[in-house]
Amino acid sequence: MSGFDKDWLALREPADRTARHGGLLDDLAGHLGALEQAHILDIGCGTGSTWRSLNDRLPGQIIWTLLDHDPALLDEAQRRIGEENGIAFRQHDLNAIAGLPLQGVCVVTASALFDLCSECVCSELADRLASARIGLYAALNYDGIMQWSLPHPLDGQMVDLFNRHQRTDKGFGTALGPDATACLAQLLTAHGFSVRIEDSPWRMDSRMAALQAEFLHGLRRPLLEMSELSKATVDAWLEFRLSAIGQPGSLCLVGHTDLLALPV
Repeated sequence: MSGFDKDWLALREPADRTARHGGLLDDLAGHLGALEQAHILDIGCGTGSTWRSLNDRLPGQIIWTLLDHDPALLDEAQRRIGEENGIAFRQHDLNAIAGLPLQGVCVVTASALFDLCSECVCSELADRLASARIGLYAALNYDGIMQWSLPHPLDGQMVDLFNRHQRTDKGFGTALGPDATACLAQLLTAHGFSVRIEDSPWRMDSRMAALQAEFLHGLRRPLLEMSELSKATVDAWLEFRLSAIGQPGSLCLVGHTDLLALPV
């Protein structure tokens, strides 16, 4: 399942690329470089942003399979990446973990995915990865942190409401939201994987005004759905936040974490 608009994915891609933790990518490159042949399965691939971010940083000739539930996003990924790269594109419902095409895969990658997933989905995936000794690079999972350099009295309450919404069903059962990385780490550590976690926050200043504005507009519906604040209160907070985007020294931090789990 996906449900993300390709324009939103394109808008966030530069921030995602900047936020990815370089040390974890170096570790992933080292792991793949030690293999005779590397095959990566990117799940929830969207328009292919993980491939675009990683391909130039990883060694050798890597076989890639990009997988998503949304055929429109797969078509866009294929259009943007092109035919000449020899990448396979697969449509697959990520609720069907048992059917993931893991044959010959050495690492599964995913970006901004597992905070939408349930513990059950993560547990089933961890079991499959462990049984086949396949690594996992899970980047850009939201960690529950949202901070602004120009404060508002309702910031904390708004973040709490959004985090509660992040733990509702996003199509994969009750979502882990900000607890996703910790859950994956616990599951994979129990399977004997070596697990490393690093912060990968968005740091949005005035140069990312369009991303900040779209991000804030996207908060409105989740905040209203939690039904604790009036529409007028939510809209007044959003108006304050939107008006602050271009002010001197204005910065918005949205926390994410990257995880790399490798079989030992």
